[in-house]
Amino acid sequence: MEQLSGVGVLDKAAAVLSAVEAGPVSLGELVTRTGLSRATAHRLAAALEVHRLVSRDSRGRFIPGPRLAAGGAVPLPWALVDAAAPVLTELRDATGESSQLYVRHGEVRVCVAAAERTSGLRDTVPVGSTLPMTAGSGAQVLLAFTGTASADASADANADANADANADANADANGPPVDTAIPPGAVFDAADLERVRRRGWAESVGEREAGLASVSAPVRDADGRVIAALSLSGPVARLTRSPGARHGATVAAAAERLHARPAP
Repeated sequence: MEQLSGVGVLDKAAAVLSAVEAGPVSLGELVTRTGLSRATAHRLAAALEVHRLVSRDSRGRFIPGPRLAAGGAVPLPWALVDAAAPVLTELRDATGESSQLYVRHGEVRVCVAAAERTSGLRDTVPVGSTLPMTAGSGAQVLLAFTGTASADASADANADANADANADANADANGPPVDTAIPPGAVFDAADLERVRRRGWAESVGEREAGLASVSAPVRDADGRVIAALSLSGPVARLTRSPGARHGATVAAAAERLHARPAP
């Protein structure tokens, strides 16, 4: 392969990342795309997987890992990601539907962990996928609870102070201020997000893709701040047009278990 930087192993690793960014690849396809030997391609892909730059989908193909997909200066909650696998698997097995964990990264949300339904019609969201903040129950949760330690605390603060004072309080308590505005083109509004805060979960039907439904609940850190959204998704035919009534309590309980479960 062509040497670009003068550091051979770095050029080879970059070739693997470029190949993975182009779409899911089997080991054989990775060899074809990079021109590397099978042993070298596998060794580099496995090493990049350790560093979360590469991941695997349900078919064992190499895909962008959460760090590659999320990029930038915003740190991802790695301890939470490590602890998510058993909770996502339990949720999938209890409901028969695919489950995901999303974190917000600017104008998108990133899937950092997932447990897919093993057969039948399902909503497949590979780890590393980026989805918009304008649709879906995961986006609703991440927007509804941004900058708040709890729904009750947020409501009390709104009753006792004006918007500017709230912004200052949130900045002091939770670090740098984040964008809580509803993005242009969103299919939900402020009233929808208020309902999400009141009941503790969000639902969507056909928001992100026709025929798909989802339910999401907030995952909190040790200080009570929402740092992720735990989601359940699948076809409307199974989740119905009221997926929250069917699975809201289950998803919320799973999100609470993830909050309480220590990282391995």
